[in-house]
Amino acid sequence: MVTTNGKAPTLVVVQLAGGNDFMNTVIPYQNGLYYDYRPTVKVAEETVLPINDELAFNPNVAPLKELYDAGDMAIIQGVGYENSSRSHFRGMDIWHTCEPNEVATEGWVGKAIRELDPSGANSLTAINFGRGLPRSMVAAGATATSIGDLDTYGLMTCVQAEQQRAKALDVFQRIYTPALGTGPVQEYLARTGVDVLRGAEILKNGIAPYTSNVEYADNPIAKSLRDVSRVHIADLGTRIFYTHHGGYDTHANEVPTHPKLLSDLSGAISDFFRDLRNHNASENVVMLVFTEFGRRVQDNHSGTDHGAGGGAFVIGDRVNGGLHAAYPSLELNDLEFGDLRHTYDFRGLYATLLEQWMGVDSSPIVGGTYEQLPLVSAAA
Repeated sequence: MVTTNGKAPTLVVVQLAGGNDFMNTVIPYQNGLYYDYRPTVKVAEETVLPINDELAFNPNVAPLKELYDAGDMAIIQGVGYENSSRSHFRGMDIWHTCEPNEVATEGWVGKAIRELDPSGANSLTAINFGRGLPRSMVAAGATATSIGDLDTYGLMTCVQAEQQRAKALDVFQRIYTPALGTGPVQEYLARTGVDVLRGAEILKNGIAPYTSNVEYADNPIAKSLRDVSRVHIADLGTRIFYTHHGGYDTHANEVPTHPKLLSDLSGAISDFFRDLRNHNASENVVMLVFTEFGRRVQDNHSGTDHGAGGGAFVIGDRVNGGLHAAYPSLELNDLEFGDLRHTYDFRGLYATLLEQWMGVDSSPIVGGTYEQLPLVSAAA
């Protein structure tokens, strides 16, 4: 499957680690209950960026609103699942494996990688920018590369590459052995891993010609998305990129912390797409921005605690922008133990992107058939 520019569809996944406060990102600014529930962390009505007569963007995501107004951004409201886990590790594990009822050993991205490159011919079919390897990218027979720093990665000697590979796999082993047991972890380490030896040489030559007049900010998510841009523009056959932006566990001091996170994120995403468009490399890219859960409806007088229903964004030239699914009710009787109820199953979101964009059968990956949304224009 290719897009109209002759390039294969590419998915960029941005994980907001810690539980992004969706209510303070897409704000029900005309609902009095919002202000009643959140005397401390509420966003003042006069500062928001209205989407319609009910909802508005946080003022710190003005660059995202520009993408939204251009029709290139979809807001998926009320994303979650039944009996939401409010544990970071378990909650993210469920999002990574699509299995809410038991601990699974394979991730949804890893399964997709295996479908896209069943022989593991390209060590760069999937790339994670960050330390270790996300659980979502793990599947027997799936080849994934994890890069901590692209600038040093391409300059590594074989010895340094092997050391980074060992370090990345050690991080994976230490994180997942307690949950999965030594058997599945050792099997994974033996059968697949981070192929930095082959990938380093390809990347070193591939990214060298990159130049850009886009000046990315000096923060982690901007650096990661700049690295994604450099590799994508090099056209090395990468189909899935993955990275994360941490710090969203805003139990305390949310008022100064959350606006800065949103500002860094929205600026980085805007620069990323501007960079791609300047290089005529944006048409075959769709980005998913997700988090493991939303925050509680009522603030705790400093921040917000772990919640349930949240929201996600899908961004790109081929995206059918606008509001999708339903914003959860704020009425007290409609809340789920003080949290927003989910109105749309996250596995339907994955299924939508896998089938409508990546051209992959979603059922064996997400574990069933779930409602899809008209989020993207089908690739030609």
